[in-house]
Amino acid sequence: MPNIKSAIKRVKVIEKKTAINNMIKTGCKTAIKKVEVAIEQNNKEEANALFVTATKKIDQACTKGVIKKNTAARKKSNLAKKLNALKTA
Repeated sequence: MPNIKSAIKRVKVIEKKTAINNMIKTGCKTAIKKVEVAIEQNNKEEANALFVTATKKIDQACTKGVIKKNTAARKKSNLAKKLNALKTA
């Protein structure tokens, strides 16, 4: 444990930021899973609506710096591919 006052404060700040980042990441993963479940159930309308919210969550996580830009692009691309495969099938 740190003894210096500023170091004690940094530990508290880091714990708070870590909790916020984990909340953002978890929300992102949950949104992605909801889209994938809707795709598996062949529910096109629900999958489209959930895809919009999932991309929004991914973009927010990217903007906050929780995930990198390329990671966000990859996740959105993979979801779009799955959604397009559902539409053509």
